[in-house]
Amino acid sequence: MTEDDLTDEISDIEDRIEALAEIAERCRKYILASKIAIGGGAALLLITILGLLGTGQTAALGSIALVLGGIVSLGSNVSTLRQTNDAISSAEALRSRLIGTIDLRVVEDTPMKLV
Repeated sequence: MTEDDLTDEISDIEDRIEALAEIAERCRKYILASKIAIGGGAALLLITILGLLGTGQTAALGSIALVLGGIVSLGSNVSTLRQTNDAISSAEALRSRLIGTIDLRVVEDTPMKLV
């Protein structure tokens, strides 16, 4: 494999890492939204059970659905985030190995002469 091929492959891997980082960030946002849904549903269920706002059975069922939906969404996104982080780690390790195979040259600083 030539050095240009390695450079192209490293560039492709960096693009992949960037795309995976965006997926991870999106998962983090969904995880936060899921936690908010779980908390909101639990609070609404507590309010309904205590009868504080005079809400009925529909609010109780809605709050239960909100909690369950939040739990499912949370679990799914946590799993996806773990898989994405593993993929990022693998891609970074591959990138490091490829960079290690390139014959890098040390560039030394030379003093500049003033004219």
